[in-house]
Amino acid sequence: MVTICIIPARYNSTRFPGKPLVLLKNKPIIQHVYEKAKASKLVNEVFVATDDIRICNVVESFGGNAIITSPEHSSGTDRIAEAVNKLLTEGYNLTENSIIINLQGDEPLVKVEMIDQLIELMRKGENFIGTLVKPIEDETDFHNPNIVKVVFDKNHFALYFSRSPIPFDREKFLKGFSNNCFMFKHIGIYGYNVKILKEFVCLPQSPLEKIESLEQLRALEKGIKIKVGITQYESFGIDTPEDLKKAEEYFNSLM
Repeated sequence: MVTICIIPARYNSTRFPGKPLVLLKNKPIIQHVYEKAKASKLVNEVFVATDDIRICNVVESFGGNAIITSPEHSSGTDRIAEAVNKLLTEGYNLTENSIIINLQGDEPLVKVEMIDQLIELMRKGENFIGTLVKPIEDETDFHNPNIVKVVFDKNHFALYFSRSPIPFDREKFLKGFSNNCFMFKHIGIYGYNVKILKEFVCLPQSPLEKIESLEQLRALEKGIKIKVGITQYESFGIDTPEDLKKAEEYFNSLM
């Protein structure tokens, strides 16, 4: 089964303009992400989908593949869908069941093992979106609205995603943080097949998606299942210059 990884990367981030090209340990952030994807033995090819020629040029300078997409997209998923359509138009070997991995261009700390785990999850079924979650171990993370929480059923299908602390532990709320087996945070890496991806991007924004500002809720509201895999690996996106400092500290700790 053909599996490709597409990394959406736009230049004009509101909180950190130009971040895909910012250097982290002497490499652009986008290069870190690209190399992690290329290191997966389960990925056939990697592409960066971008709206900016500067990102395209940098990707090509380190030997990567880049696809120029519209600057009008409201989400990375829409950008990936355009890139897939361009690949299909050019005759790339994709079918409706081919797996597309959406790896965010601001996630340089992602582990190759996480990419492989998601691909293995996607190979078990065709009619769902796949993603990863990690147990929450810190009370600050549980209450941080920038960290998305998720609850799921016994078959690991997501019930809901929220920026609020879920599940709300009514009995233990006044006693402080309850570290239990129900508290998970979402890791922003997705898998789809081509068919589900095309279906998803044709859907209008849903009410809950607008309220929470979480596009995965569009899928749940429309009845598209999202299956989660549990990882013990940590990753976080670089949304601000402060996040970049945290990433630098992490890389320094490995030396």
